[in-house]
Amino acid sequence: MEELQKLQQLQTTMEWLHSAGISDANSDCQRFLADFTTLLMHDYGTLDIASKCGLISKNMSKISSLIIGGALQGGGEEFVGDSQIGNSVHLHSDEKVNPNQMQRFFVEVPMVGIDAMMRSNSTLEDFCRSYFMFHKMEANCAQSIFKYLPILSFTESFIYQLDGLNEKLLQSSKSEVQLFSKDFKDDDSCLDSISLCKFGKYPFGSLINVLESHGLLTERISKELNCGVEYWALERKLCHALANDKEISIQDVTNAIHLKSFDYRVLNLLLYQLRGDKVNELHMEFLSASELLVEVSDDLFDYEDDVVDNNFNILRMFIKYYGAIDAPIMLAQFITNVEKRYNQLLIELDSELSAKYQKRCEEATREGGKMHGPSLGTWHIPPIIADEAGYRAAFSGSSR
Repeated sequence: MEELQKLQQLQTTMEWLHSAGISDANSDCQRFLADFTTLLMHDYGTLDIASKCGLISKNMSKISSLIIGGALQGGGEEFVGDSQIGNSVHLHSDEKVNPNQMQRFFVEVPMVGIDAMMRSNSTLEDFCRSYFMFHKMEANCAQSIFKYLPILSFTESFIYQLDGLNEKLLQSSKSEVQLFSKDFKDDDSCLDSISLCKFGKYPFGSLINVLESHGLLTERISKELNCGVEYWALERKLCHALANDKEISIQDVTNAIHLKSFDYRVLNLLLYQLRGDKVNELHMEFLSASELLVEVSDDLFDYEDDVVDNNFNILRMFIKYYGAIDAPIMLAQFITNVEKRYNQLLIELDSELSAKYQKRCEEATREGGKMHGPSLGTWHIPPIIADEAGYRAAFSGSSR
């Protein structure tokens, strides 16, 4: 029974390594990598993974010299070779590895790539310039920004990294989207492969661990992160339906557009926690309405690109559900209802804050190249693309 458990543990480890893009055609090499990884997972007091790897890197040349010179071969049969070791558990037979330990290793080591950090930069800048004022902070004050930047930047970069992986899933042409698709193994980075495995379970696990370890995690932040998971799932569902000419639910569409700005709400809630301040519910509700209008405005601005890339876009979804003739009318009604709520909440804000925020919205609209939108009082719905497949086909034959 014990030998069977060891074999199961070895197989699990090898599967995790393979899913992370760590593999070798030589079975002995693959076995060694699995044994070595299992050994790293053992508990050695206060040593974490980084400390263990540092020790190995620092002393590997000396250890190699001892082994090559035969100094360790007389110390006990367990050092002679793999046939006597069986696997690395034999070195510490009094320690039992939790079956889920390997899974936790990949989930609990939070990593973000430079691409995700660069992509998140514009959002972070907008957040500082648009949201700091609600915390009585100045966005042009370096001290205010850098005091909270590490957590805010890491969080937004982590979200962008997962969003990039979700885009890969959206581009899948398979009838059923596979989170563990073979498409993501050879030409993707190890970091992407590991993150893709997490995406199939709960993508925010390691981020939550980081926030919790810094005393920043709240039930509300967890809820907003769950909103992100729900949004990505709805985005895949809806875009897959459009690409395959299937019916969609308007409830799914409106839920998705409301959930889309979850990252801004996460950042805002984190800033309250970082400052040790109580959440201002009026501000949160007002900003939520503003976020919704901005998302609709962005979707109208990016409509043609979103058709080509098969991204979630509220106009695309309304056209699919209501038809090309009625969609603009229904979308205008949707916008009117949101604007009504926005204006009601705007009146309740402090007059100075209200004026400051409206000025910032106008700046952001012009900086983004959009001369139409909520902050300028006008809306522009672009020409409807009734035949998306034909548009994509024609577009692929021309330069973008």
